[in-house]
Amino acid sequence: MTSFKLSRKLLVGVSLAGLLTAGLGLHQGGMGAAKAQAAGDVMVPWFEADPYWPKPLPNRWILAMTIGLDVDKQDNVWVFHRPQTLEQKESYATRNEADCCTAAPDVLQFNPAGNLIRSWGRAENRGKGRDWPSSNHGLTVGPDGNIWLGGNGAYQPRPAPGSAAQFAETPTAPPPLYSGAGVGKYHDSFIVKFTPDGKYLGQIGKANASKGSLDTQNVRGVAQIRFKGNEMFLADGYGNKRVSVWDATTLKFKRMWGAYGKKPDDTPIPHYDVNSPQFGNPMHCAQPSNDGLLYACDRTNNRIQVFKVDGTYLRQHAVKPATRGDGAPWEIAFSRDPEQKFMYISDGANAVVHVYDRKTMKELYWFGGGGRQPGQFYAVHSIVTNSKGDIYTTETYRGQRVQKFTYKGLIKLSDLVKKGVVGGSRINP
Repeated sequence: MTSFKLSRKLLVGVSLAGLLTAGLGLHQGGMGAAKAQAAGDVMVPWFEADPYWPKPLPNRWILAMTIGLDVDKQDNVWVFHRPQTLEQKESYATRNEADCCTAAPDVLQFNPAGNLIRSWGRAENRGKGRDWPSSNHGLTVGPDGNIWLGGNGAYQPRPAPGSAAQFAETPTAPPPLYSGAGVGKYHDSFIVKFTPDGKYLGQIGKANASKGSLDTQNVRGVAQIRFKGNEMFLADGYGNKRVSVWDATTLKFKRMWGAYGKKPDDTPIPHYDVNSPQFGNPMHCAQPSNDGLLYACDRTNNRIQVFKVDGTYLRQHAVKPATRGDGAPWEIAFSRDPEQKFMYISDGANAVVHVYDRKTMKELYWFGGGGRQPGQFYAVHSIVTNSKGDIYTTETYRGQRVQKFTYKGLIKLSDLVKKGVVGGSRINP
């Protein structure tokens, strides 16, 4: 087999259009960003896409919809995907019909170099009286190093991924994920805790038990789990419409809130309204910051609302408010300086990562753009940073991958524009 080495680096693209339109909606910030760029006096982080990360998986494994991501204290990267979402022709090896391929286990751990060092999932926990999501969604490494998993499946568990039984099922229309009805059965009414080796430790909630957004015993379609101190902040937002907070030791409910800090309400409401009185479905992220704030991604209302961690509402910011489909702000990560000066927003519908000044909520630029090449995105979903400031992302739907963007330091925005192209990625000699 012939081997070769690429000698060129992949540089993420920079959007001037992003500069000119940043902040339109609830905060008018685009002109200020454009002036700063023209003056060349604003410093921004920049990144290179790493086409060699991660290394190829063993055992003919491939990723399916990839919808959970976190980094532990050793900078190992944890990935969560949905094995059952491989198409029939992607999983021939599961049924011994061809050499390629089969779904990787649900949970994968990679070291910083991109080597797979651990994997486990539903197969090890099936039939043991434990709840497992019918639709995996969201992974978090807790302060103690243990792993929390969420799910957003309203439907009941289905046959093993890639099995003949899975593809022999009579096709039925799945229930809407974003109904927000607050009534009826919703399987993924829980989140589950495991050791790093996949040993079950406990859970909050039980399958099919949620009574809606005011339930203090169960959750309902959790999109994301994050920690601050001894509290767990949940984007409890595929079936519910709330941020819910739980004690990380006792796993007892502590408090909840909806949009603007109000009492959550399960009344169905239209999407795409930046002034909606309640969160839409999904409310997709609940990201605490070092300075005691909580950022909530109201995805289909194209806005981020900012709270104190006690639920006190502070302000909101529209993100690409004209976006339809799945909405714009999916998840948030912060730069690793103590002030967390920069905020990175994964935008699956527009296939970009927005780079913001966190204090002013002004967009500085975006990178990515739709495509299949390294540095481009198809439904970019989860986003995290490691201790060095590198960015990792996942892609759902047919994106089915995790990418690394190596932090290259700070650079004048005008100089970064010279290095990039408008939208997408390019090979830099």
